Amino acid sequence: MNYDKILIRYGDLIMKGRNRSQFEKRLLQQLKRALRPFEALTYFKTYGRLTISLNGESYEPIAARIKDIFGIASFSPVISVENDLEKIREASLLLMKSLETPPKTFKVAAKRGWKAYPHSSQEMNHLVGSYVLPAMPELKVDVRNPEVELRVDVQEEATYIFVKVEMAAGGFPFGSNGKALLLLSGGIDSPVAGWMAMRKGLELEAVHFHSYPFTSEKAKEKVIDLARRLSYYAGVPFKLHLVPFTDIQTRLAAAKQDNLIITLMRRAMLRITEQLAVKNGANGIVTGESLGQVASQTLGSMNVIGRATDLPLIKPLVMMDKQEIINEAVKIGTFETSILPYEDCCTLFLPKSPSTNPNLKVVEYTEASIKELDQLIAEAVEGTELMTLTPDAPAQAEDAGEDRWF
Repeated sequence: MNYDKILIRYGDLIMKGRNRSQFEKRLLQQLKRALRPFEALTYFKTYGRLTISLNGESYEPIAARIKDIFGIASFSPVISVENDLEKIREASLLLMKSLETPPKTFKVAAKRGWKAYPHSSQEMNHLVGSYVLPAMPELKVDVRNPEVELRVDVQEEATYIFVKVEMAAGGFPFGSNGKALLLLSGGIDSPVAGWMAMRKGLELEAVHFHSYPFTSEKAKEKVIDLARRLSYYAGVPFKLHLVPFTDIQTRLAAAKQDNLIITLMRRAMLRITEQLAVKNGANGIVTGESLGQVASQTLGSMNVIGRATDLPLIKPLVMMDKQEIINEAVKIGTFETSILPYEDCCTLFLPKSPSTNPNLKVVEYTEASIKELDQLIAEAVEGTELMTLTPDAPAQAEDAGEDRWF
């Protein structure tokens, strides 16, 4: 079928009231960036809806990209015609006859969005249906469970006729609800947390802690690939901060508090990330924690670890089961990369019996006893390397220094 337009329906941004126009503008900008390779497309925005004119472009590759754009709830390929009854009826019949698998049952679902149109929705259901049925004698009406629902959407600028509704990512446009930093490990959870945070309108930059030479080049490449995948969903260049963590880890290990080592490391990570957030205009930290999944993710551990920062900690996965997280990782295309067998820095000093309910006073006393810890954290912030990633281009490193391992 030669559809000529795509009808876009918004997600959560429809609830934004007076700020809605700003969200719609951001979504349109995001759409144009994502669909830049399709040069013939043109866009038309009215209150509460957006249409894309294909102008000869193929629908399928455009639809594949639209499905992953945040802020879009669903979309449909449509035939657009003038608000003339005969043209609407003719186009409706043409669409029904063009379906690859001829249906046995259908119903018409008309919507009169433009109230000046002379026929009501119920009248349009009858007027269109009574035109289609004689031309397709094998077809019957089933208003309860039809194989095909022929939709006729009458708007002031045109009438849109379609049968297909494709689901998209939903949520809010990327960056419409502020900026945060994502703690990105090489595991399954944190990329999913990043995707879910972006879906709710957060602009993200990722922070990864490495312990070179204990962690390998392959481990670094794995994280870069994950960040690049997130950049696809962001639709804009995606920043990855690579933080040198070796000196801090070895110094924390020397404190001989093996059962607290993970707690101490994660608190140090949050302190570093908070400083990076301040430098980069971010107002929150996103983590991949899931309640009870590991020792550092019990409520007691999360309480003590979270007190290391004053920034809001955003935990999209906190109530999800592991299989639910895996399913999401498969869906967004990060699972196969996440399960590659390259260790990150958190697995290097994993104790046999990590504390599941650390004592805050003991943790703070241990940190205070490490006189150089503040200096090491400052040096880690200063030594952080920045890479800018896009889905289809090599990583671009910034602030080049000597002996850079990435």
